[in-house]
Amino acid sequence: MFLTASCDCCSGSGQQSVTGVTTADDSNSYWRIRGKMDDSCQRGNPVKCGEVIRMTHINTGRNLHSHYFTSPLSGNQEVSAFGEDGNGDDLDNWTVVCSGTFWERENPVKFKHTATEVLLSVTGEQYGRPINGQREVHGMAYSNQYSSWKVMEGIFMKPMEMPRFETHSHSEL
Repeated sequence: MFLTASCDCCSGSGQQSVTGVTTADDSNSYWRIRGKMDDSCQRGNPVKCGEVIRMTHINTGRNLHSHYFTSPLSGNQEVSAFGEDGNGDDLDNWTVVCSGTFWERENPVKFKHTATEVLLSVTGEQYGRPINGQREVHGMAYSNQYSSWKVMEGIFMKPMEMPRFETHSHSEL
C-alpha cells in the first residue's frame, strides 16, 4: 500500500484527504521526511527509531496530519494533508516506531501520531467518486498488520560531510 494525498477533501475537517493506493508508480505517493515542528534535521542523517518527524507530500507541500475528527469510512481517527509549503502545526508530528537503532529501508516501520497516540493505518475501506478505489488512511489506537509501512522507493541522501582542513607545518628560516 502506498500513501498518497488525493484531491478530495476530508468530510470532517475539510482538509485534503490522504489515501492508500496499490500501485507503486503513482507519482502522488512521494513524501519528504523532515524534522519535527520547530526543529530541523540534517539532510542525509539516518532517522532514529523513536525520533519525531514530519512527512511532507512532495506534490502539494502539505504535511501528514491528524486530529480528533472521525474518518469518513471506518469511523477511526481522520488523517489528512495540512499546511502550506511544509508549514503546519504540532499535529503534523509523528514518532517513528521501529526495531533497532535506525529506520532501515528494508524493514517495516510504524508511525505514531505524537499528539493523539494513534498509529497510521489503512484498511480495505475504499472511497467512491471522485477517488474511486483508493483506500482510507486513518489513525488506529492499536497495532495490527495494517499499521506497518515499508519504504518502496526513494532517494538516498548521503550525509553531509564536514569540510576537511589540512594542516601543513613548515619552518621558516
